[in-house]
Amino acid sequence: MTHPSQPQQIMIVEDEPKLGQLLVDYLQADGYCTNWLTRGDRMIATVRQQPPALILLDLMLPGCDGLTLCRELRRFSNIPLIMVTARIEELDRLLGLEIGADDYICKPYSPREVVARVKAVLRRAQRDPEPAQCTAVLEIDLAAFQASYQGNLLDLTPVEFRLLKILSEQPGKVFSRQQLLDSVYDDYRVVTDRTIDTHIKNLRRKLEQLESDKPFIRSVYGIGYRWEAEPCTQRLVG
Repeated sequence: MTHPSQPQQIMIVEDEPKLGQLLVDYLQADGYCTNWLTRGDRMIATVRQQPPALILLDLMLPGCDGLTLCRELRRFSNIPLIMVTARIEELDRLLGLEIGADDYICKPYSPREVVARVKAVLRRAQRDPEPAQCTAVLEIDLAAFQASYQGNLLDLTPVEFRLLKILSEQPGKVFSRQQLLDSVYDDYRVVTDRTIDTHIKNLRRKLEQLESDKPFIRSVYGIGYRWEAEPCTQRLVG
C-alpha cells in the first residue's frame, strides 16, 4: 500500500496582508503547505526550527530586510530561495542573486507566475540535491603559492593563482573585471579590463584539461565572472 507524499512546505515572508494571503491561497490550492511570516526578524529562528522546502522572501520587511536575511540564511543552509521585490533596478536583481537567491520576482506579479517559479526552482533543487558529503578536491596552498585539483598540481602564473583563490572563495558571486583587476594587481600598474579576460581564459583552460565537463568559471555577459563549482570543493592550506 502506497502513502501519499507529504506536501512540501513553502515559507512566505511578506508584510503586506493582501499579497501574503494571496500567495497562501494560490500555493495551498496547488497542494503546498504554507508558513506565512510578516516580519523579517522571525525568519531565521523559524527556519532553524522547521526548515521549509522553499522560501519566498520579500526584500523590504519590518525587523530585517531581505538581503540581510538571505546572507544570513546562506551561512548555514542551501534552502531554495526566491526574492520578491518592488525594486526592479538591475543592481538590486544582481545583488539578490549574488548573495545566494535562486530566483527573483518583481512586483506587481501574477500569483500564477509565482507558483510556476516555485515549481521550477524546486525541480532544479531536486535535480541537483545537496551532496551528503563534501570532498575538498580543490586545494590552495597559500604558503607554497600552489594549487591542485583532485591531487593534480596546476601550473599557474601568479595572476592565475590569485584569480583562482578570489573566485573560488565565493562561489556564485559575480566579480566585475575591475574588481578582479584591483585584487590581482596591487602595484597600481595600468592594465586594461581585457587583460583579465586573457588570464581567465588561460585559467579556465588549465582547469578544464583536468575535468573537461565541469563548469569552473562562468562568464556573466557585460559584468564579469563567477566561480561555478560547489562551495565545498575548496580547501585552503598554508
